Amino acid sequence: MATRRAPTIGIDLGTTNSCVAVLEQGAPVVIHNQEGARTTPSMVAFTDGGVLVGATAKRQAVMNAARTVFGAKRLLGRRFDSPEVQRLRAGLPYPIVRGPTGDAWIRIGERALSPQEISALVLEKMRQIAEDYLGCPVKEAIVTVPAYFDDAQRQATKDAGRIAGLEVRRILNEPTAAALAYGVHKSGHPQKLAVVDLGGGTFDVSILQVEDGVFEVLAIAGDTALGGDDVDRRLVGAFAAAIKHESGADTAADPMALQRLKEAAEKAKHELSETLVSAVNLPFVAQRDGQPVHFQHEIRRRELETLTGDLVAQLEPSCQRALEDARIEPRELDHVILVGGMTRMPAVQQRIEAIFGRPPSKGVNPDEIVAVGAATQSAILEGALREVVLLDVTPHALGIRAEGDRMSVIIPRNCTVPTREHKIFATTQDDQTLVTIEMFQGDEVDVRKNRSLGEFTLGGLPRAGAGEIHVEVAFTVDVDGILHVSAQEMATGRAASIKVSACSGLPPSEVARLAAARKH
Repeated sequence: MATRRAPTIGIDLGTTNSCVAVLEQGAPVVIHNQEGARTTPSMVAFTDGGVLVGATAKRQAVMNAARTVFGAKRLLGRRFDSPEVQRLRAGLPYPIVRGPTGDAWIRIGERALSPQEISALVLEKMRQIAEDYLGCPVKEAIVTVPAYFDDAQRQATKDAGRIAGLEVRRILNEPTAAALAYGVHKSGHPQKLAVVDLGGGTFDVSILQVEDGVFEVLAIAGDTALGGDDVDRRLVGAFAAAIKHESGADTAADPMALQRLKEAAEKAKHELSETLVSAVNLPFVAQRDGQPVHFQHEIRRRELETLTGDLVAQLEPSCQRALEDARIEPRELDHVILVGGMTRMPAVQQRIEAIFGRPPSKGVNPDEIVAVGAATQSAILEGALREVVLLDVTPHALGIRAEGDRMSVIIPRNCTVPTREHKIFATTQDDQTLVTIEMFQGDEVDVRKNRSLGEFTLGGLPRAGAGEIHVEVAFTVDVDGILHVSAQEMATGRAASIKVSACSGLPPSEVARLAAARKH
């Protein structure tokens, strides 16, 4: 039987679970994995017998806690010394260490692995699932990311795809993917959507306008350090405190006990979305003075809501900022769509309904809709959906360092891409013959709190008094999100320019080496 040519697949690389979809006969189809499930745990285990990914990794996590990695997506493109990483380190059964370039890596035994390598193993699993279904090799993919990911995090995701043997044709924002999946067949009349995406590790909200097949993102806001893992951590902390109070046993330094508590926390969290009480029963969870410690506990939904009330409250500022940036009142929205497993939590649904003044739309699967949207985007790129156009935006402001370490914004956040903006600056010193342009991405006034994108120098300026020489700095962002920066002295026309290539922490040569190694 002749093999078929594989289309571009859509992959939702989730913090907790991942999902893959493909377009078949004009409709996106979510592909089940080898275990028959439509989502796959984003877990990787390193054992004496080899590497396990997905459900098999999850099944052995308790006995191999220090060598089983989950939540690697939260580390992509992050610096080791960032507050988010330092907060994540506490309570994880596996160690996070400083990588060669200062990024956060994961230590497995004597080896240190980048989050890109871990994520590549999950993406490779998604590719294998698609290949088993399609019966032919898969080379291209649309991979989704949180809308609030910055350049380094997006590049890290692309590098993970390359290591996994995939050409990542487009990095697509998860809420935008969900809107595509939800609204592509409902775009006969103008409508405004709010997509709220709360997954295992990140939170995003996007405001979109859909009209005549044009999906225009109006505004994005979010928090890449807020998600279901944080709810799990609160429950684990509560369970660990209860164990210590009852028996005196300290589970904080026991990786196996921590993994068992995490699994119990996930189970209780899921059950409390459906019931008011969940029973936790963990025999032999720890030891105290050589004696086994058992843990039996009942937790009620209201206790969970008390434990996590401040986390749920953190949803509102991002939602309000997205509405303000989009210049839309909640009453103008036609639909509110919930994406991500954490949106099943009743307290989250109630808070979202209170913020937007309307109940969220039902009838979508929050675990699968992002992958379906990614497959829909592949159809747009391949011309199968010619009547649909997607206009996305920049998630963060782009600018340069100005006097006093102030961020001078060139391209504001939520600008539709592609875009070009410029500003004119004056020299600050007498007889200044060069200027150094330092580029940053972020929304803080203090440039030191934003992410550096690099620098370049424009030299050969004519000597003059401070403020007499003027330099125009122009930023251009293309449809793929690549930033081009140029500077030109206004009087003489002397110019310099640079293409800013996002760096994920792995040099391109190392990405190529890892990709070649995976092929063998």
